[in-house]
Amino acid sequence: MSSRTDARPPEPSSAERVRSVLSAARSLTVTTDGYRCDLVGAHTLDERGRLTLRLSADCHLAAAVACAPRGDLAAMLQFTDVAPTAVRDRVRARVTLSGWLTRGGADTGAGDGVALRLDTVRATLDTGEGAEGVGLDELVLAGADPLAGHEAALLLHLTDEHPDAVARLARLVEPRQLHGVRRVVPVGLDRYGITLRLEHARAHDDVRLPFAVPLREAAEFGDRVRTLLAAAHTCPRRRRSLRARP
Repeated sequence: MSSRTDARPPEPSSAERVRSVLSAARSLTVTTDGYRCDLVGAHTLDERGRLTLRLSADCHLAAAVACAPRGDLAAMLQFTDVAPTAVRDRVRARVTLSGWLTRGGADTGAGDGVALRLDTVRATLDTGEGAEGVGLDELVLAGADPLAGHEAALLLHLTDEHPDAVARLARLVEPRQLHGVRRVVPVGLDRYGITLRLEHARAHDDVRLPFAVPLREAAEFGDRVRTLLAAAHTCPRRRRSLRARP
């Protein structure tokens, strides 16, 4: 039987990760039969995770939907989750939604804009360890992580303004995992904890440091980090600090 200390730290479910990626992403790639384009700042999500593209009425996608025989167009939307901090292999996950684009019936407020709603039939999450399908019912019930829209700013602030704190957090990592490590960089953040990237000369490992209590809103982040730093201060694992270099 595994000991409690060997238990895997809590982390968001696959459905929560998908919702978080969709919520935080600014850009996406749309692929239809014979057409592919990149869009920036064009999608919105409602409370149930339903996605809408808001485009100019004269764009190719709007015209293709309007000309589709049944008024819907088969499409694949791809989102890439990229670590905000400067590390190697920055792509953390890819989300793919497949379904049908139809006119949503609302304009963009720009006078000649249209809204295209995606009726999703399949959602896939690829974290680099293999792709998995995510149930549509799970996506409806799941919510985006409360830090999804704040993660980039918080991680960059921690890395750029508090490298000493990052070095102290590294004390919470098992000593055997720090052997040969050249740099430690925060690479992920969610309501359950913070993930550190341990960079070696030609490889890297990611280690999650769980919060004592999952946070409910971004304002609680500072308190959770201070609790981790207090634990690191009394941790006997490292006699010398590991420098966190930018």
